[in-house]
Amino acid sequence: MDIKNILKKKKKHLWQYLILIFSGIIFLILLSVFKSQRLNQFIVFIAFVSFYICWGIYHHITDNRLNLKIVIEYILIGFIVILLVKLLLI
Repeated sequence: MDIKNILKKKKKHLWQYLILIFSGIIFLILLSVFKSQRLNQFIVFIAFVSFYICWGIYHHITDNRLNLKIVIEYILIGFIVILLVKLLLI
């Protein structure tokens, strides 16, 4: 790889991670807005996990590294986190 390709990839990844960080900040703000409403917090949480799964799939598509193992990994991580949060909110 030459330097131009490396810098181009870093720039593309930077924007992808900034979008993920920005959505995480929005997620935390929404959690604090719905502080006393557990159902709404859970809905916001499920929306964020769904976004994370889609973001991860898109991230690997842009790198041409997407395969079934990666998709399953993102889905399983999302479901495990949802399960843990649900257990903590009950």
